[in-house]
Amino acid sequence: MHPDRPKPDLDAMDRKILAELTADARIPVAELARKVGLSKTPVAARIRALEAGGLITGYRAVLSPIKLGLTHVSFVEVRLSDTRQEALSRFNAAARTIPEIEECYMIAGGFDYLLKVRTRDIADYRQVMGEKISTLPHVSATSTYVAMEAVIEQKAPDLT
Repeated sequence: MHPDRPKPDLDAMDRKILAELTADARIPVAELARKVGLSKTPVAARIRALEAGGLITGYRAVLSPIKLGLTHVSFVEVRLSDTRQEALSRFNAAARTIPEIEECYMIAGGFDYLLKVRTRDIADYRQVMGEKISTLPHVSATSTYVAMEAVIEQKAPDLT
């Protein structure tokens, strides 16, 4: 853990509640209370406290990219021609506007960013690469790696 960032003050009950909500965010409070061994009122209060403390940042539906026809996953290494703060900020802002970029990480290493790009197929990916990703601010080079199979995807953090 980073020394400047406080470790969340979670007890075993909070961890149980978070694990259950991670598995099923739509679980009724009464059922959640039964599963963790508390009554509804303290469970609801703990959930509100976890939300207020920023540990729970929201709830969302997890969609199946396969059922949506988005079966092609590529990872793209991006090298920039300029890595000063203004250039990084411009790249970040522009990357956020491309819906096919599912994840984007700034990397310390031999390249500057790693993108996870999800499209329908290789032809769709080629269009996204040519018309969107390669035109992002300060992009000087890219390398693409095509995923053959997702072994682990959207894994929840270990709360123990």
